Amino acid sequence: MNTVVGIDLGTQTLKAVFFDVDRREVAAVEAGGLGSGGLNFDARVRRESTDLEDMFIAHIGGMDAFARGLLIADSVRQDPKMRTLLQERYNSFDSGDGKRFEHGELGLAALRDIAAGAGEPARISGKQELVENLINDHIVTACR
Repeated sequence: MNTVVGIDLGTQTLKAVFFDVDRREVAAVEAGGLGSGGLNFDARVRRESTDLEDMFIAHIGGMDAFARGLLIADSVRQDPKMRTLLQERYNSFDSGDGKRFEHGELGLAALRDIAAGAGEPARISGKQELVENLINDHIVTACR
């Protein structure tokens, strides 16, 4: 696979780090690694942490969190419940116009015309709350 994956990490809240990084790490794991992409990592000292040692500790903690994130990402990727949720969410790309779009046979203008003629689409839940709870389970169990 010729996928290039780049991951940019900065200091953020714990929830944002795990949910944002894990999605990117799942993509990297599924692509077989970063390929010719890379990892851009930074850490900043905060008002309460002003020594050079604090910056060093921040980098260590950040890389540890990234390593844990890879374990979590692999656990998420292997979860059949997550796989089923993703398949259900994106099943419109498996046939018809969705498949034609995914294969580059339809452009955005053609999709707009199809949508205009089809009327208001059914409202289908993306099951975000369920997905986040499943990811929380992986955060808790994957690094034991």
